[in-house]
Amino acid sequence: MRFHKFISTILHPIVLPTLGVFLYFMFVSQTLERRLQLTLLGLVFVVTYVIPVLLLIVLKSIGLIKNFQVSSIKERKAPVLFMIAIFYFLGNTIVQYPTVRNLGFLFYGTSISLICIYFLFTFKLKSSLHLVSMGNAISFFLILANINNLSLMPLVIILLLLSGLLASSRLYLNAHTPKELVLGFFIGISSQFLLFFLLQ
Repeated sequence: MRFHKFISTILHPIVLPTLGVFLYFMFVSQTLERRLQLTLLGLVFVVTYVIPVLLLIVLKSIGLIKNFQVSSIKERKAPVLFMIAIFYFLGNTIVQYPTVRNLGFLFYGTSISLICIYFLFTFKLKSSLHLVSMGNAISFFLILANINNLSLMPLVIILLLLSGLLASSRLYLNAHTPKELVLGFFIGISSQFLLFFLLQ
């Protein structure tokens, strides 16, 4: 039980954006000076981790959510809408810097994923936000490898293995059904590719 909770925590949707930016600087672009890399990492951490945590605390205190798991569709609506705006804001901010412009598309693609998730709420369909995040990361690095002729397959394979481990953990914890996990992963993967083809 502890192992599965640990995996779900370290690969949480509000942790993965910061991890994705870190991996980007490590494997894709080292042209930005270290100070600016740390500044951008700090911005992403605050916007996608600190602020969402504070939002959940506020929502819980006013009774809009029962706990921080936000397991029901009704409880997820406000946080997902908020995150759509957050990721779009980050995308707009980062694309202003030519040396890391591609990184902005990671956040645009994630925003598209969240829009899809919110739309599916209309049909009473819930998706795994954990697997949405992993799907976005995998397709983002696949696209970067293709357009920049980079050898990122080892990283992609590791992310795929972690996705499988994460899906198993979510199932073990009864957090999602297999359908919700597959749907989330598909939305994450397809959103980045959709964005890539729209920009061609």
